[in-house]
Amino acid sequence: MENLVKFVQDEFVAKKEIPEFAAGDTITVYFEIKEGSKSRTQFFRGVVIQRRGSGSSETFTIRKMSGTIGVERIFPVNLPAIQKIEVNKRGKVRRARIYYFRNLTGKKAQIKERRA
Repeated sequence: MENLVKFVQDEFVAKKEIPEFAAGDTITVYFEIKEGSKSRTQFFRGVVIQRRGSGSSETFTIRKMSGTIGVERIFPVNLPAIQKIEVNKRGKVRRARIYYFRNLTGKKAQIKERRA
C-alpha cells in the first residue's frame, strides 16, 4: 500500500523547483494571497528553523522577528500558492532543527554565515 501511495505522489503531484536550503539559512518565500476576487504577492523573510517530512508532505518552518515578537510560519514545499523561494544567506549551524533559536535574543541570535 505504501508503494502505491509513493508511486501516485511521484507521478501525479506536480513538483516545484526549489533551491537547496537547510536549517540556519535565511530565505524569502514569495506566495500568493487571495482576498475575495483579488490576489496579491506577499513575501515572508526569515531563518529556517527546520525541514520536516519527505516527498510531497515535506514542510519547512521559518521564523522572523516582527518588532519584538517572534513570528513563525510553516510552509508545505508543494504549496501551490508559493511562487518562488530565494536563499538570501547560508547559515552555519550544527543542528537540523534549531529550536534553541527561539530563546535567543540580541547578538546571541545571530547565525554565522557559511563560507562558500
